[in-house]
Amino acid sequence: MARLNGPVWKVSRRLSFSILETGEELKKRNYAPGQHGPTKRIKLSNYGLQLREKQRIRNMYGVNERQFANTYAKAVKMEGNTGHNFLCLLESRLDNVVYRMGLSRTRRGARQLVNHGHILVNGKKVDIPSFTVKPGSVIEVKEKSRNLAIINESLEATLNTPAFVTIDKEAKKGSYVRLPERNELNQEINESLVVEYYNR
Repeated sequence: MARLNGPVWKVSRRLSFSILETGEELKKRNYAPGQHGPTKRIKLSNYGLQLREKQRIRNMYGVNERQFANTYAKAVKMEGNTGHNFLCLLESRLDNVVYRMGLSRTRRGARQLVNHGHILVNGKKVDIPSFTVKPGSVIEVKEKSRNLAIINESLEATLNTPAFVTIDKEAKKGSYVRLPERNELNQEINESLVVEYYNR
């Protein structure tokens, strides 16, 4: 299945989960889209629950099916809790780090900034959104791009950032300090269901 390029709100309602992590998608209508959305309730099987959780996480981070499966395969080979390792790998993607730093309001917008070559990692231009950022790396906006309105507006709207990233809003420069702890990530997702999905 390809990456989500359609209406995010509709998918969020289908999955009963805020893909943008703001909750805005479910405020007005917290039921599934479509003619029978408000009335039809489907009881999911164990497999259905696992699949829905996989789709929630995959759409939240904006990765396609192959990238998602490959990331999980890497997490399995790492020491420690597979589910937490998996989330750490997804959080370490360059587009996600740019989003966490507040340089973009959405992960989709962050991916576009990276694709268009506006982001430097340790002084070098990186235009691959799936690039894995190592803890301690310095991420900054290219000098020619520092006056982009979309970046300035996003930084103004960002009130706080997670503890595992830092950002200097004036210099538009920050760092990926460390891997995130589980309690710093979305509490609504259950990564153990994804582990069960791939181990079935």
